[in-house]
Amino acid sequence: MPELPKILQRRFSTRKHKVETLALEFSNGVQREYFRMHPSGLGAVMVVAMPDPQSVLLTREYCCGFHRYELGIPRGRLDPGETPLIAADRELKEEAGFGAKQLTYLRTLSLAPTYMAHEIHVVLARDLYPERLEGDEPELLEVLPWPLAELEALSLREDFTEGRALAALLVARAFLAQEAQ
Repeated sequence: MPELPKILQRRFSTRKHKVETLALEFSNGVQREYFRMHPSGLGAVMVVAMPDPQSVLLTREYCCGFHRYELGIPRGRLDPGETPLIAADRELKEEAGFGAKQLTYLRTLSLAPTYMAHEIHVVLARDLYPERLEGDEPELLEVLPWPLAELEALSLREDFTEGRALAALLVARAFLAQEAQ
């Protein structure tokens, strides 16, 4: 494992997101300046919700970044005092209209680790029951079951482009395969 660069200086600028400038010196003596973004908030969750052992729930939501509707999975920020499991159950109720009797933390993913200190916790939700909480979405999201066995077909759809949702589904599929052994 290579030796971590030495931090020579740190500076912060704040706007909506805090940006940290790091002056670094690498083990070979090369010095560089890096920028690291610290998103506001406590992190986020993505929920792989399974209404049955073969399917996951997708949501269709307006995505401002591309000004179109996209398929994804329930997700959202952690609120103060929430654990990833509590946040996952809340987001599932707000976005898909279901609660889960069984929540399993799978792992934490990063968004863009070369310049962003953001973590998203992947949670598997099973044994679902209907329950809706009011969320911050401006409209009810369409909820669609999707066969987990058809993950490859989903990954090729033009309206499913969020890489972290695909990664969460792959993690869940690997976990379920390991659990079945």
